[in-house]
Amino acid sequence: MIENKQPSSPNSGSGKEPTKGHIKLTTHPSQRDAASRISWGAASANERGPIVGSVNDGAARNVIGAHSGAYSVYRALAVAAGTLDPVHIADLTDTSPAACIGPYPRWGDPGKIVSLDPYGHMVSEVFAEQLAAGLNITPTIAVTKARINLPEIKDAMRAGRLKADGELLSETGDVRVTKAAIEPVWYLPGIAERFAVSETDLRRTLFEHSGGMYTELITRNDLKVFLPPIGGLTVYCIGDVSAVREPGKEIACRVHDECNGSDVFGSDICTCRPYLAHGIEVCIETAQRGGIGFIVYNRKEGRALGEVTKFLVYNARKRQQGGDRAETYFERTECVAGVQDMRFQELMPDVLTWLGIERIDRFVSMSDMKYDAITGQGIEIGERITIPDGLIPDDASVEMDAKKAAGYFSNEPQPDATQLKIAKGRDLHD
Repeated sequence: MIENKQPSSPNSGSGKEPTKGHIKLTTHPSQRDAASRISWGAASANERGPIVGSVNDGAARNVIGAHSGAYSVYRALAVAAGTLDPVHIADLTDTSPAACIGPYPRWGDPGKIVSLDPYGHMVSEVFAEQLAAGLNITPTIAVTKARINLPEIKDAMRAGRLKADGELLSETGDVRVTKAAIEPVWYLPGIAERFAVSETDLRRTLFEHSGGMYTELITRNDLKVFLPPIGGLTVYCIGDVSAVREPGKEIACRVHDECNGSDVFGSDICTCRPYLAHGIEVCIETAQRGGIGFIVYNRKEGRALGEVTKFLVYNARKRQQGGDRAETYFERTECVAGVQDMRFQELMPDVLTWLGIERIDRFVSMSDMKYDAITGQGIEIGERITIPDGLIPDDASVEMDAKKAAGYFSNEPQPDATQLKIAKGRDLHD
């Protein structure tokens, strides 16, 4: 990480380069004495200390990396182009959360939340004194309210499965939600423990396999918090988000990993959008009965392999001898990517802990990886809900057969070897 000693004002539209100052590496002695130490898992925000990842705060920085994950690259581009003042500090007036989330007792357990800052949405409240003193503390979580509208919800209303109530669900199919956007904040010792590796090995691997992007992973063992350049997640809550505190409130949850092709554009090669829509329907049902529904949407495109790799696998599946069939579903992914799945799920339950969830009554998922990760963190799961057969697109039957054969949770019997050999997916050009 570098910074300009004397950053210039932007020259928007002038075509002129900003004046270059002396480059200071974060490994220089003047940068090593962070003004605000982080005591991860402390009982309160002030005891824990603020997360300061702003590059223009010099020695006050107490993390590796920069805010906004992958979007920090766009920020750098805007500064280089002269359209953004490099020393801009956000005005947080009226940006406070639109709903109350926490604090909860488990926020004070250093092993329960290791991949996000539980106080990331409360910056203007809990760190008001530090902000007033000029410290540049950027929120890593924002909580707002909105309405969502999906054609599948209108279909459920027409079919009589859902009915408008004038509060959560309108006659036009609008669903009132509270939503939270969350950027990743990794506590490296906790991440290492969660994956049962040493912190030294974790730091070295992150350094080497990011192309040496963050030298502080190796040179700054005093910095224990990392803002990784990856996507975060979004939570959509249907019902009163603070009601998780109330005993007896039924909770439904769908933990969903991003699939742009299906979620946004309706591609029928997988069940992602149908399962997401079904999860939202279950959450609405639960909320209308007096409970709460949560959709957790993780940015882990293509099982965290990325969309390019995913499309390469699609081509391999459709072109292989014998056609697209469940028998080779996971094998084709492993041939291209070297692994079947890179999502892992060890960090996923952190957001549930942040929300104050200690049990899930209706879990809309067939993934044992998700189930095991959640229950492994002490969160109880009651009923497990699979996707109804009628919502599975024809071309996605390959995926469903493969998952059932691999032991994913299902109310249906596992397909036998003969069924798995049958090509059920369309040809690439069909």
